[in-house]
Amino acid sequence: MENLHDKRKVYDKSQLLECEVKKNPIEQFRDWFMEAEEADAISEANAMAISTMEQDGCPRTRMVLLKSYTWEGFIFYTNYESRKGLAIKNNPKACLHFFWPPLERQIIIKADLEKLPANLNDGYFAQRPKGSQLGAKVSPQSKIIPNREFLENRLAELEQEYKEKEVPRPENWGGYLAKPYEMEFWQGRPNRLHDRIIYELTEDFDWKISRLAP
Repeated sequence: MENLHDKRKVYDKSQLLECEVKKNPIEQFRDWFMEAEEADAISEANAMAISTMEQDGCPRTRMVLLKSYTWEGFIFYTNYESRKGLAIKNNPKACLHFFWPPLERQIIIKADLEKLPANLNDGYFAQRPKGSQLGAKVSPQSKIIPNREFLENRLAELEQEYKEKEVPRPENWGGYLAKPYEMEFWQGRPNRLHDRIIYELTEDFDWKISRLAP
């Protein structure tokens, strides 16, 4: 057994104080996200973990890419018939998690999920590279398949079929809007006394800001 007890890191790059944070968590997210995008050590600032609750009562987490964010929330795309899509259908809530180690920061977002309208899905799908469009049609996401060749052969078939025409969006593929009702911003600090600022949406649709103990 490898002993990990002595693997420690000192967090001392920044701080997060109540007097400095934005009143709206989306604005605070925007500021941190822009810094993450500008950091050379972070290759995909929009990579996020998303956890959903499966029917056996156990949460399941996977990495996806954030494709957009607005004042309403955070947008990502997937196959609606995947394990993720079916879990969301049964329980339309999720926890999103961003972790940017070079900045010693993480953001945890609890959100309600709703499907995007078809016209927005069509618009985004049309902008994707053709290979990504075909990939969405090729893969029966989360289903058991016989081997790798199954995917490669199907891709070759579709490449010929759509060689000189547009690829239509699969009906079972589209986006979700994650509308946050709780957002926590975590900034690493020395001696494990990390800064944790949490925003909670009130019944009046205002954001209550509090500090959590590390």
